[in-house]
Amino acid sequence: MKMLLESGVHFGHQTRRWDPRMRPFIFTERNGIHIIDLQQTVNKLNEAFDYARQVAADGGTVLFVGTKKQAQEAIGAEAHRCEMPYVSQRWLGGMLTNFHTIRQRVRRMEELEAQRERGEFGDLPKKEAARLEEELAKLQQMLGGIRHLDRLPDTVFIVDPAKERIGVSEARRLEIPIIALVDTNCNPEEIDYPIPANDDAIRAVKLLTGRIADAVIDGRALRQQAAEAEEAEKAAAMLALDEAALEDEMERRAAAQDEATTAELAAVFSDADVPPASVESQPAVADAGAVAPQAEAGR
Repeated sequence: MKMLLESGVHFGHQTRRWDPRMRPFIFTERNGIHIIDLQQTVNKLNEAFDYARQVAADGGTVLFVGTKKQAQEAIGAEAHRCEMPYVSQRWLGGMLTNFHTIRQRVRRMEELEAQRERGEFGDLPKKEAARLEEELAKLQQMLGGIRHLDRLPDTVFIVDPAKERIGVSEARRLEIPIIALVDTNCNPEEIDYPIPANDDAIRAVKLLTGRIADAVIDGRALRQQAAEAEEAEKAAAMLALDEAALEDEMERRAAAQDEATTAELAAVFSDADVPPASVESQPAVADAGAVAPQAEAGR
């Protein structure tokens, strides 16, 4: 709360410029200026934080949007910090509703960058090279922040939806949830996660944009932890299967060894059971035959 006060988050617009739909978020009026209820700012910021974190934890994308001068630097810096796409210069009509065409322009920008990297601009006439350099600079300024946005974002974070009317309209048409800093001159009813706040003070914009970026970073960390835990579970399951398979193999080999040993013993005992008389019977018969003639001779 103290940081919000120090950053001037509570200062709204002049009372004559207000949107009556912001009444629930206004605390009082002082010297012709509406004062925003910071307790509600905290509550709504927490809701937006939890939602943005969940989007990131699910592997989703948050598009940061803020083209007014007070928001450009914060939007670019915080989006870079949490590795999310952003629009900080000008919202191009159809950036969401005509996404395919926008992607074609991004590819054109990347082609020009590749040509310049290969030194092909130097082989062209100066006038043509200058024209391509100008085209590339313009594309980089307008589309550089969304070069890695290869599909529609899962949610959009907007600073001053009253200024970003086209962006709000396109997101609503495509049913893309919107998080936004809404000042006292905005309509909070068209925002899914409104954060009542001063959207003209640079410090206020930087503070609150930073919190949404923090939510994205936290969500990604949760996703990474979940992935690591899942990988560990898979590894443990594979190890358990390997141990079970090894144990089964050892039991099979032991059983096979037991069978072989039993067979060998059976063969040994089978040979030992043959009667010795069967071997000595032939000489005995021969001796008997020799004695008989002697007896007859004595007679």
